[in-house]
Amino acid sequence: MKFTLFSISAGVIEAGAFALLHELLDLKYWPAYLTALILSVLWNFTLNREFTFKSAANVPVAMAKVAGFYLVFTPLSTWLGDWLTESAGWPDYLVLALTMLSNFVLEFLFDRFVVFGNSINTNARAKGKK
Repeated sequence: MKFTLFSISAGVIEAGAFALLHELLDLKYWPAYLTALILSVLWNFTLNREFTFKSAANVPVAMAKVAGFYLVFTPLSTWLGDWLTESAGWPDYLVLALTMLSNFVLEFLFDRFVVFGNSINTNARAKGKK
């Protein structure tokens, strides 16, 4: 539940940044999406590490794992989103919504089982509640 709530807040950041960059600065889909995605990932990682997974895992190692996920997800979603909007004529915000939904599901699974799997409930916040 917490992951969903934090992801919604990250989604608001991503959608808001995308709208500002795409509508006000008239950026094409891919640079607006890429910038918005980076902002939402940083926000989501920080909140979920501390509050959702309550992990005391080494932050640089956890961030490197998340970076590994995004080394695959980002180019694929950027390329596919650009192709769908520029070549296939799909609406920009539909593509953004579908991309955000797939990111939500895939990132939860990756964070839960790969990034924080062995370190859930190990930070001071978790230990204080036991």
